Amino acid sequence: MIYFDQAASSFPKPPKVTEKMIEVMNNVGANPGRGGHALARKAAEIVHMTRNKASELFGCSNPKRALFYPNATVALNQAIKGLTWHEGDHIIATSFEHNSIRRPLEYLKQKYGVTVSYIQWNGDEKKFIRTINNFIQPRTKLIAMTHASNVTGDLIPINGVTMLAKEKKILSLVDASQTAGHLQINMKKQSIDMLAFPGHKGLLGPQGTGMLLVEADVDLEPIHHGGTGAFSESPEQPEQWPERMESGTLNTPGIAGLYAALCTFEEREDKNVPRETFLANRLYKGLNEIPGITCYGSSNEARMPIVAFNVRDADSQEIAMVLDSHYDIAVRGGLHCSPLSHETLETINQGVVRASLSRYNTEKEVETFLNAIKEISAAYNEL
Repeated sequence: MIYFDQAASSFPKPPKVTEKMIEVMNNVGANPGRGGHALARKAAEIVHMTRNKASELFGCSNPKRALFYPNATVALNQAIKGLTWHEGDHIIATSFEHNSIRRPLEYLKQKYGVTVSYIQWNGDEKKFIRTINNFIQPRTKLIAMTHASNVTGDLIPINGVTMLAKEKKILSLVDASQTAGHLQINMKKQSIDMLAFPGHKGLLGPQGTGMLLVEADVDLEPIHHGGTGAFSESPEQPEQWPERMESGTLNTPGIAGLYAALCTFEEREDKNVPRETFLANRLYKGLNEIPGITCYGSSNEARMPIVAFNVRDADSQEIAMVLDSHYDIAVRGGLHCSPLSHETLETINQGVVRASLSRYNTEKEVETFLNAIKEISAAYNEL
């Protein structure tokens, strides 16, 4: 199979990732922070090493504020719902937000009477920053936005946004679900207060892993309460981080796999312009040359390795099914959990076909894919 659904979950994984997970399952298996015996200490050391590695790679000053969650969605919920909200508070986001940000924001609107402004990204950075500045209110408390669209791969100019937020003393939250593992991110240098990312996408780590890194001096109320391994005598959630923010047993095998994935990313020689970006650019160019194909998003070569398109007026999920059943090619059709994006693109009824690539995809696969789309487009033209 040709696997072009990397933006949903990467496959295959680097060998070191699976090897590390198997090693922990076979040789450690204990509960980190839940005992003083040798295996529990070993499990805790794996968690500790991964906190340090993530903090180092993403510029988070305090590893104790590098928190583990099952995925980026839970990490984003913790960041958003963990702040203190009052009626009349204001949040700024973008028209490209995944439901992992949009739905928590809509929840805050309903529960607390918070207002939210969704700013449209149209490719003009100066206009975008200016618009955000114009939307800032005296009670704007948070700017929460994706680093790149999971539908089109368009990059959002977060540096200008986070600098503006810092100047205005507004907290910033960046969803790096589509950029972590593809781009270098440094919270200190880029003035990012909170950063959320999954392990299983661009970082090529295992599913069931995600992190929230908190650089700002901000307190969060935990959205989960329970056992933390330490401070068990208290009926209250402990104040100390990371225990305060992590209740229950951590996914030690997954975290071990994430550590291996972080190390693999650190060792990449093409971190600035990954090879998958070149492949995606070739795919985007090739699709634009096929009659009946409409591509979406920026043609900027700095895009993420995602290409969104439609074949004439065919339903996007139907095209995805044809690619799967007749060509053994995996893509994703539909709305991709981002209806705001499709309202902006005017594709809410048709959706889009999304092809997304990783470092393990090849030029031959791209050419095979383009030939398949040529055949499909020609066939639909005859209907």
